[in-house]
Amino acid sequence: MLVANKPSIIRSIIICGGILLDQLDRRLLNLIQEEFPLVARPYQEIGCRLGLSEDEVIRKIRKLKTEGIIRRLGGVFELRQLGYTSTLCALKVPPGRLEEVAAVVNSFPGVTHNYLREHDYNMWFTLIGPDRRHLENVIRAIKERTGITELLELPAERPFKIRVNFDLEAED
Repeated sequence: MLVANKPSIIRSIIICGGILLDQLDRRLLNLIQEEFPLVARPYQEIGCRLGLSEDEVIRKIRKLKTEGIIRRLGGVFELRQLGYTSTLCALKVPPGRLEEVAAVVNSFPGVTHNYLREHDYNMWFTLIGPDRRHLENVIRAIKERTGITELLELPAERPFKIRVNFDLEAED
């Protein structure tokens, strides 16, 4: 818990996963989520907007990545517009094989997310590929390599929401 004599200090710093984020960190995180500049020197442009040098922006982003605040920095593409398809899969994995099966599932490049859930079907993952046939081949390979045949497949029919942004400057 933060204790300070100046309320403005408390308001300008938040704790995120045990890490202190100052107002500049929060502004930076909001900016790279919403308005990442598509220019030759994006970090220089971000620096101009925040009153920092390009090197300072890069250092801050590296630090936030090292601390686990930023998991990944990259583009988000509309997979259907690119001709790709996706499905959500759920496997019924024996508790003693979770790590082993997760490693097999994660070894396929089209797997984008993989989560343990408290359910009979306890491993849920998303799979993206160029077409339905490709997805079927990957699912077949996962079943063969793991020896687990109890797999639910829930193909995406229509997206309702894909995006999430965390407003780190919003007041509580």
